[in-house]
Amino acid sequence: MLCLKCGKENPDDAQICQSCSALLTQAPVTAERPIVKTSGLAIAALVLGILSLFTCGITAIPAVILGIIALVQIGKSGGRVIGKGFAVVGIVVPMVVFLLIIGLIIPAMNRPRQIAPRVVCGTNLLGIGKAMLIYANDYEDELPQAGYPGSTWVAGLPGWKGPTRLQAYGRPPGQVTVSSSLYLLVKYVEVGPKQFVCKYDSGTTEFKPAEYGVRDKDLIDLWDFGPNPSKHCSYSYHAAYNSPFALNVASSQPGMAIAADRNPWIDTPAAKARDFSLFKWDGNTQQQKAGNAITYKGEGQNVLFLDSHVSFEKFPFCGVMDDNIYTAWTDPRGGDRQLGSPPTDGGAVPLTKADSLLVHDPPAADKE
Repeated sequence: MLCLKCGKENPDDAQICQSCSALLTQAPVTAERPIVKTSGLAIAALVLGILSLFTCGITAIPAVILGIIALVQIGKSGGRVIGKGFAVVGIVVPMVVFLLIIGLIIPAMNRPRQIAPRVVCGTNLLGIGKAMLIYANDYEDELPQAGYPGSTWVAGLPGWKGPTRLQAYGRPPGQVTVSSSLYLLVKYVEVGPKQFVCKYDSGTTEFKPAEYGVRDKDLIDLWDFGPNPSKHCSYSYHAAYNSPFALNVASSQPGMAIAADRNPWIDTPAAKARDFSLFKWDGNTQQQKAGNAITYKGEGQNVLFLDSHVSFEKFPFCGVMDDNIYTAWTDPRGGDRQLGSPPTDGGAVPLTKADSLLVHDPPAADKE
C-alpha cells in the first residue's frame, strides 16, 4: 500500500506507514490514485554530471543547478516524484571533477610563476656577462676589477662620488667594494643600474643618484651604487678584490662561475645570512639546497659562467671541478671544494685559479 504522505510502499494489510507512521487508507487503483514518476530534472542532472567527466567540467554547472532544482521538486512532491539518488549523483560527480581540475590547474599555474623570476634575473645576468666581454675586449682580456691589488674589502665605498680614482678608492692599496667592480660596467660600457637589480631580491631597488643628493653628476662620473651598494646590486661577483687570481677571458677556464645571485652566507638588505651548519654537500637534498641562494627560497640560483652563458643551477657546487661557488676552499688541493668555508669574515679569497668564490657586499650604514 502506498503512503500518500511520504510515498513509500507498505504491505497491503498495513494500517500505519512503516516509514513515517502516517495512517494508511486503502485507495482504489483509479485515476484518483497518485501516480509516481521519476524526475526528468534529476535524470538530466545525472547525465550532465557524468558528461562532466569527459568534457573537463563544461557541463558541471548545469548539472549542479538541475540537481538542486530536482531535489527541491522531489521534496515538495509528497512522494509523487522520485529520483533523489539521480539528483545527488548529478551534483556530487561535477563537484569531484571540479576538485580534480583545481588540483591539476593550481600547480600548473604556480610553476610558471616560480620559473618567471629565474628567467627575469637570468636575463639580467646574461646582459651583464655580455657587457663584461665588451669590457674585457678593451682592457687586455681582464674582467672588471675595481681598486688596486691588495685593496681591502669594505661594505660601502666612502669616495663613491669622488671626481678621481684616488678619491674613490683612497691611496693604494685602498678600499673597494664587490659592487664597485660591477659598477665599472656602468662607467665604461654604459650598462644601466636597472640591469643589476633582480626584482625578486627583497630590499633591493634601482640605484638613483638623486636619492643621495647627487644631481650634478652623471652615472659615469660615479664609482659605485651609492654609499650602501648592497641595496642596489642583487648579484654576487668573483672575489678578486684582494686575490692574485684575477679573471682573464683568455687564461681562465670557460667553466668558471663569475657571477650569480646573492651569496647565502652573507647578510642581504632584507635577510640575515643562513646558518652554515644547515648545509651538507653530501647530505640529503634539503641539506644540499641549504647552500643555495636565498632569492629563490633555496631552490637554486642563476649562475653566469666565463663563457657568458647563464644557467639556473639547482645546487651551489657547479663551478670548475664542481666546486662550491659560494665558499672558499680550505685545502689548496681542492679536497673540500664542495663544502669549503663561508666568506663571513670578509677575508676569504680563492685559493687557486680554478676556485670560484662569488660574494656580495653586506649592508652598510646609510650615509651621504
